[in-house]
Amino acid sequence: MTADEAIRDRVGNIPTPDFESTPMTVAPRLSDARVAIVTTAGLRAAGDVQLWQPTDGSFTVLPGEARDVQLSHFSPNFDRTGFAADINVVYPVDRLGEMAARGEIGSVADRHISFMGAQFDATFSTMLLDSGPAAAKVLLDDDVDVVLLTPI
Repeated sequence: MTADEAIRDRVGNIPTPDFESTPMTVAPRLSDARVAIVTTAGLRAAGDVQLWQPTDGSFTVLPGEARDVQLSHFSPNFDRTGFAADINVVYPVDRLGEMAARGEIGSVADRHISFMGAQFDATFSTMLLDSGPAAAKVLLDDDVDVVLLTPI
């Protein structure tokens, strides 16, 4: 069994929560929207040597202009080549800046969020009830209208 097959076998059947309702809001036109990145690439500011651990449902706040970030993924099976070639593969902050300069989006948020994507069943309730709402508050406090999710 390959490493990918083993991981899929371990997490592929984790149930997802059912919600009674689907909260919704109407976003402004993209040309007026403030946009943030939420990634599951396990990014941290450069120099932060703390590695993400299994079942760590916390998040890191990355400054809006931060380009000096590093992967802190714990798995040796995680393919880092795309990130090494171009940070925008997992954290497209440069592309958002270009879009803002062209008027395609209103502005780039002052803060972005990074979670660790490799999570197990025990972490979902923590993320659903604790770190997810806390991350949303960070973005709401920054007047973010739209989130670009980069699931890794």
